[in-house]
Amino acid sequence: MPLFGHKPVSTSARIVPTDTAPLSKDQKAFNGLIKKIGARRARMGEWEDILPIFRQKYASDLLPLQEQCLDLQWQLARALDAAHGTKGITKGEKRKLAELIVELSEAVLAHKDHGELKELFNKHSPSDYDEDEAARLEGMKAMLELTLGMDLGDDVDMNSPEEVLKRVESQFRAQQEAHAEAESSRKRSRQEEARAARQEAEEKQQSQSIREVFRKLASALHPDREPDPAEQARKTVLMQRANEAYEKGNLLQLLELQLELEHIDQAHLAAIRPERLKHYIKILKGQLEDLDMEIQHVEEQLITDFGLPPFKALHPSDLISMLLQDISTCQRQIAELQQQIATAADPKQLKAWLKTVSPHHPPYPDLDLPF
Repeated sequence: MPLFGHKPVSTSARIVPTDTAPLSKDQKAFNGLIKKIGARRARMGEWEDILPIFRQKYASDLLPLQEQCLDLQWQLARALDAAHGTKGITKGEKRKLAELIVELSEAVLAHKDHGELKELFNKHSPSDYDEDEAARLEGMKAMLELTLGMDLGDDVDMNSPEEVLKRVESQFRAQQEAHAEAESSRKRSRQEEARAARQEAEEKQQSQSIREVFRKLASALHPDREPDPAEQARKTVLMQRANEAYEKGNLLQLLELQLELEHIDQAHLAAIRPERLKHYIKILKGQLEDLDMEIQHVEEQLITDFGLPPFKALHPSDLISMLLQDISTCQRQIAELQQQIATAADPKQLKAWLKTVSPHHPPYPDLDLPF
C-alpha cells in the first residue's frame, strides 16, 4: 500500500495571503511543499492506475510474441546448421554460416538455458559456451567489486540481477553500519554533542506538533462518544484515517482531516506561530522525501522487472505506448525470421542471402528489447 495514497492535496491546506498580510518566507515555503506533495501524489496515482493494465497487457500480448521470436531464432539456427552440411556450400559460406549460428545461439541462450542450442554453439565455435559464460560472469563480478569497493562473495548468482542487487544493498548497509559504529565509538566533541542535542530537541518538537494535531482530531472523532449509529460509523472511518496518518507521522493528512471536518480554516493556517510553522515545514520536507523515495522504488522496480532502459526518464503516460511499440517490433521480427527460415531451405536463395549478410550485423532480429 502506498505511503500517502494518491488522493489530491486539498487546495484549502494552503495559506492564502490577504491584502493586509502578504505571505512570509516560511508561509511561501509551506505552500510550496503542499504543491510539491500534491504533484507527487498525482504521479503516484498515475503509476497505481497504469501498472495493473501494463502488467496484464505485457503478460498477455508481449511475452508470447517474445517466446515465439526465441523459438524462431532457434529454428533458424537449426536451418542454418542443416544448410552448413549440404553440398555446394563453399568454405567461405560455411564460415559465415557458422558465425551466424554462433550469434543466433548466443542471442537465445542469453534469455533461456537450452541444452541442444549449447551443443550447436559448441559445434560451430572454437570455444565452449559454459566456459565462456563462466569467464564472462567472473569478469563482470570482478569489475563490479572493483567499482563498488566490496566483496560480493563466491555464492552470488551473477545470472540474477535481483540477487546481485540484493547482495550489493546488503554489503552497502553493512558498510554503513560499520561506519556508523566507528563514528559512535569515537569520542564526540562539544560541538558534535551540541549539534546532536539540537537535532534531538527539534525531532521532539516536530513529534509534539504532530501529536497536538492528532489529539484534537482524536478528541472530536472518538466514536464511543457519538450516540447516533450512522455518525458513529462515519467517525470510526475518519478515526482510522487519523490513526494511520499519525502512525506514519503524516502531518499533511492530519491537517487535511481537520480542514475536512472544519475544525480549522484559512485563518487558522495563516495564524500558525512562526516556530510551529518551521516545524511543520521540516515535517512536510520529510514527507516529500519519503514520497519521492516511494516513486523512485516503483520506477526502479519497473526497470528491473521489465528491462526498461535504466537512464531513460519514465512517465506513466508513456508506458503503454512503449509496450505497443515493442509488440509491433516483435511482430515485424517474427515475419522476418519466418522469411529467413524459408530462405535457408532453398540453396539458391541461401547463397544470395549470405552475400548480403555480415555476421557482426546479422539480418535476423535482436531480442534485446526494451522490455
